[in-house]
Amino acid sequence: MASVMRTAVLLMAATAALAAAERETDSTFLYRYVPGVAERPAAGTTATCRYRPVFGAGDAQARLLRGIARYGELHVDSGGACETVNYPGEEQVYVVLDGSPQVNYGAEKSPVRKNDFMYVAPGIPHAFANSGGTPARIVVMGFRVPPALRGAPPARLPIANIDDVKKEVVGGHPPSTLYQLLMGNTESRRDKLATARVLTSLFIMEFAPGGTNFPHHHENEEEIYLVLDGHGDMVAGGGVDGVENRRPARAGDAYFFRLNCTVGFYNSNVPGEPKAHILAVRSLFPRR
Repeated sequence: MASVMRTAVLLMAATAALAAAERETDSTFLYRYVPGVAERPAAGTTATCRYRPVFGAGDAQARLLRGIARYGELHVDSGGACETVNYPGEEQVYVVLDGSPQVNYGAEKSPVRKNDFMYVAPGIPHAFANSGGTPARIVVMGFRVPPALRGAPPARLPIANIDDVKKEVVGGHPPSTLYQLLMGNTESRRDKLATARVLTSLFIMEFAPGGTNFPHHHENEEEIYLVLDGHGDMVAGGGVDGVENRRPARAGDAYFFRLNCTVGFYNSNVPGEPKAHILAVRSLFPRR
């Protein structure tokens, strides 16, 4: 009898250990180094229009993103073109990091330039082409929009340039960080473009040497940071003290932060170091 009981106990322990080993724990944040992300075929891609799926569609951990459908980097060769795409259930946001491509927005054709950012409403067919001599590099963002929030799309392409957006201190944040408020939702009174439905804030942060935006979290929004230049420490999740987990960060680093994940950034405090810039976006977490 004792032998049978010992065998049963060992079997239960082995079963529990196997279940624990097979159980996956979802991350509170995701990290990618964008230049190291492999290009993959996606909607709109061609031999001269290639896509790096950083987060969301095309990425192995896409299921962790709830409101954000896709986030990646589009490369359009000189003389290249993308196929037309149309996302009936998503609003798209694009930021041109390099090059001067053209965007076809419905029947409208608009030249764009470096640092332009634009909004495409759900259901609008659009595509990029590049007749310029410089390859184009474009940040791609897509956000799931429930039917009740879609509304009528803008008749013309909403577009602006980062260089035309003022730098300012935002209340509740230290003056060592200046913000450029690029895009908000249709109720926004402070952003350059007030066009989005699910996206709540697209902005750039400029960090002075030693500057920070302080660790914080968001109870209703997912967020993505992309380090454009400079280096410092990214705060991603809680550390052993329950407050912050600091990780070295450099240009090309991208972080996705789940709901209530601790997030922040500390710029390098070395004298003479340049300012750091981060492109950030927040969007509503779907509650249903």
